[in-house]
Amino acid sequence: MKISAIRNLRRKLAADTPVFGLWVTLESPSITEMAVALGLDWVVIDAEHGHLDWKEIVEHLRATVRSDTVALVRLAELNGGDIKRALDIGADGVVIPWIESADQLRQAISWARYPEEGMRGIGAERATCWGQCFVEHTADANEHVLVVPIIESVKAIRQVPMLSQVEGAELFFFGPADFSSTAGYRGQWEGPGVADQILQIKDTLRRAGKNCGLIATNNENLIERQKQGFRMIGLGLDSGLLLRSLKASMAVVGRDRPMQSSFVPTTPVAAAPAPLTRPPESMRPDRPEVINKVGSGPQIEISRGVKFDCMVGKHNQAKNLTTGLVTFAPGAVLPYHSHTFTESITLLRGSLIVEVEGRTYTLKNRDNAIIPPGLAHSARNPSTTEPAVLHVSMPTDTPSRTLIEKFFSRRSMPEDSQGVAGAERINRFALVKRFAAGPNTEFVDQFNSTLVPGIEMSGGYALFHPTGRLPAHVHDFDESICIISGQATCVVEGRKYLMSDCETALEPRGRVHYFINDTQSTMEMLWVYAGPKPERIIVDERCATVEGNPWK
Repeated sequence: MKISAIRNLRRKLAADTPVFGLWVTLESPSITEMAVALGLDWVVIDAEHGHLDWKEIVEHLRATVRSDTVALVRLAELNGGDIKRALDIGADGVVIPWIESADQLRQAISWARYPEEGMRGIGAERATCWGQCFVEHTADANEHVLVVPIIESVKAIRQVPMLSQVEGAELFFFGPADFSSTAGYRGQWEGPGVADQILQIKDTLRRAGKNCGLIATNNENLIERQKQGFRMIGLGLDSGLLLRSLKASMAVVGRDRPMQSSFVPTTPVAAAPAPLTRPPESMRPDRPEVINKVGSGPQIEISRGVKFDCMVGKHNQAKNLTTGLVTFAPGAVLPYHSHTFTESITLLRGSLIVEVEGRTYTLKNRDNAIIPPGLAHSARNPSTTEPAVLHVSMPTDTPSRTLIEKFFSRRSMPEDSQGVAGAERINRFALVKRFAAGPNTEFVDQFNSTLVPGIEMSGGYALFHPTGRLPAHVHDFDESICIISGQATCVVEGRKYLMSDCETALEPRGRVHYFINDTQSTMEMLWVYAGPKPERIIVDERCATVEGNPWK
C-alpha cells in the first residue's frame, strides 16, 4: 500500500482538483509503467471483465511501486476472499461492481479492513512485506484503504441517499453502459435519459461530500466531465485508446473499417487514391478565400430579439451558400415560416426549442436540426435570463423566408427523437456516429444527399484533438468553416490564418487548403459544402505551400 500516493490523491480531491487515470485491461505491465511515467493519478486494473489473472494483476501492481500513482483492482463481484486477496498482493484499494445498497457497501468496507473495524484476515504477502511488516502495515491500512463502489443499475438510484452516508466510502464510480442496460437500452453507452440520471446522482453524492468518477469517451468528453463536476476521470481503457489511435491512422490511408463481434474482417476498404499532383485546371478559382470575424458581415434583425450575423454569403461573393450565427435574446421567438431551400440549425450555446408543423424538439448543445424546403417551422429561446446562439446554413446566396400564419397543435417529441422520416431530421449530438477524416480527428456527417435525399448541401461537425489535421484538398464547390471552440490554423496555398471564437472561413471552389490544430487543447468546427455530397479531392501537400501553389 502506497500511503503517500493515497494521501496525495485525497489532497487533490479535497482541493476539488480532478484526478486522472487509466483503466487497464491488457496483460502487459508496461502499460501501467507508461501511466506511472506520465504521472497519472491512478490506474484501475480490471479483474471483472477480460482475461487478466492474478499473476498479471500483481505485475501491474509492481509497476506502480514507489510512485504517486494509486493502484486499484476492480473485482468481479462483491466477494470477501477476492477483496482480501487483491489487498494482500499490494493494491491500494478495490473497485466493487454492481453496488445497489448501503448494506452491500458496508460489507465491502468491512472485508477491506482489519479487526476490530472489519473482517480482513492478515496475510504474509506483499502488503505486509511477506510478513516482515505486520505491525506497520496493519496500523495504517484501515485508515488509508480505498473502497470504490460502482453504481451501474437503475435499482441503485433510490439507494443513493443511503449510500452517500456510509462511512469509509469517499469515491463513487459510474458504469453508464450497464446503467443503460438496466434502463432498457442494452448496448448503448448512455441511453435516453441515462445521462441526466447520472448527473442527478452525482449531484446528490457531491452534496454529501463525496467525489464521483467515470470513464471519458473521448477528449472532448473529458473536458465536459470536468465541467460537470466529476473528479475521478478515466482517460479511457488501454485497449480503447489503442484502437482509437489505430483507427485514426488507418483512416489516413483509407483503410479504416468497423469491427465485428465475430472477429471476421469486414470487406476491405479500397485504399484511398493517391493524391493528385495538382488540382484539375477546370477548378481554377475565381475568388480569394475570406476569413470572417463575428460582426464583420451584415447584421439583420429577422424578428424582435432575433439577430442574424451573416458570416458567409453574397456580401463576400459566396456562391450557393449562406452561413452565420443567430442570437436569440432571452425569451425571443422566431415565428413560423418556411423556405424554398433546406436550412440547417445547430445549437452552440443556451437553450432552443424548434417546432416543425407543431412537432416540438428541445435541442441540447451541439444538436442539429435539418428543415427541408416548404416545412413550416419556428424557434424560441425558453430561457428568460440567458441568450441562445446557433449556427445556421442555407444552400443559397440570396436567402428569403415566407411567414406562415397557420395554427399547428403542439406535440412534444421525445428527447431522443431524431425527427420524422421524409420530413425534418434531428441529429442528437450524444448519439451520432463519428469517423476519422484525418489523424486525431473525429467527424460527424449531419446532412448530405445520402442522409437527406434531395438536399442541396452537405455538412457536419468535426473535433480536432491536438495535432489533428486534414490533408491538403480542394472542393468542386464553395465551403464555409466555422471554428466554434478552440483555435485552428487554416492554411490556404501557403497563407496561414489563426482562427477562433466562431470566425468563419469562406473557401471558394478550387482553393487548396487544410486545417490543423497546433494547440494542446481540442478544437471544434462546423463545416458546410455548397454541394449535396461531402466530396473532397486530396492533392499533394506541396500544393498548399507558397512554392507549390498550383494557381500561381
